[in-house]
Amino acid sequence: MARYTGPVCKLCRREGEKLFLKGQRCFTPKCSIDRRAYAPGQHGQNRRGGRGRSDRVSDYARQLRAKQKARRVYGILERQFRRYYAMSIKKRGLTGLNLLQTLEMRLDNVVFRLGYADSRAQARQMVSHGHFMVNGRRTNVPSVLLRAEDVIELREGSRARPFYKELAQFSEQRTCAMWLQRDLDKLSGRVLRQPERGEIDGNLNEQLIVEYYSR
Repeated sequence: MARYTGPVCKLCRREGEKLFLKGQRCFTPKCSIDRRAYAPGQHGQNRRGGRGRSDRVSDYARQLRAKQKARRVYGILERQFRRYYAMSIKKRGLTGLNLLQTLEMRLDNVVFRLGYADSRAQARQMVSHGHFMVNGRRTNVPSVLLRAEDVIELREGSRARPFYKELAQFSEQRTCAMWLQRDLDKLSGRVLRQPERGEIDGNLNEQLIVEYYSR
């Protein structure tokens, strides 16, 4: 499956804010936003803060940026993101909230929210390598959508690896989402319910995303 393999710091610079795609590195002076707070590319420094037409941002541009930001935060390509939007339309309730809840229920995101990974990219790699089981079955598909009462746990064969021997100590320093239940002794977690809007990234504007796909 195709995926973005370029430098993720360029994505943060394009959006003009930290998306925390590199975990703890984003909190250090090495973060590219702190060193080069302008868009990447030859004309990056002229895209923001200049005079004339570049100051006027159209509705389409704001909608596009909101959609791109959400895609990049969760590490999803356009085709799959559009499929999630189509699924959200068919559900009851607000389409934008349904979309964000669907993204949050992905297996790689749940592993990240449990505190077992430093970033979603790391969580995706851990799942892709088959280190986690869902309801007792090994899975290597990061895009699996979980439901309430699903149980995620580290595979027994992975516990002997040096990285996973220290995983409990690493995860203890990280918070666990309120809609999840974590057991550090067993290196497992349980989905209690779907997240509420206040428990999802507040920098994401789901209304603009809905407007983008409703054009």
